[in-house]
Amino acid sequence: MAVDSVRESLHAHGDRYLERVYTPRELEDCSATAGPDPERLAGRFAAKEAAVKVIRPGETGMSLREIEVTRQSDGSVGLSLSGTAERIAGAAGLGELSLSISHEGGFATAVVAGFLGLRNPADDPMMKR
Repeated sequence: MAVDSVRESLHAHGDRYLERVYTPRELEDCSATAGPDPERLAGRFAAKEAAVKVIRPGETGMSLREIEVTRQSDGSVGLSLSGTAERIAGAAGLGELSLSISHEGGFATAVVAGFLGLRNPADDPMMKR
């Protein structure tokens, strides 16, 4: 995600853009003295896009606000799902989602790995030994 694209969206759409894409906690985490930081917002947007590709909502669709990038106490980032995103991920057996965000040369990129959890512990091959 190009940081300039986020900067342009902020300029063209302002609060409407922010409220449509980001949660209040994300906006707080991305705030700077001069207002929202486009670089941090671009990282979160890239993370949301990567998460959508792992969750695969199909025709159902979901709001990007249902995917929240959270900052952990150790400085790392994580993902929190709600609403339709959480329901689809749960139905697919997705457990933890792991996130990595990087920034370089005016771009932000993110990778999300989804870990499949067994729906029924009795199906665990390790338990059948």
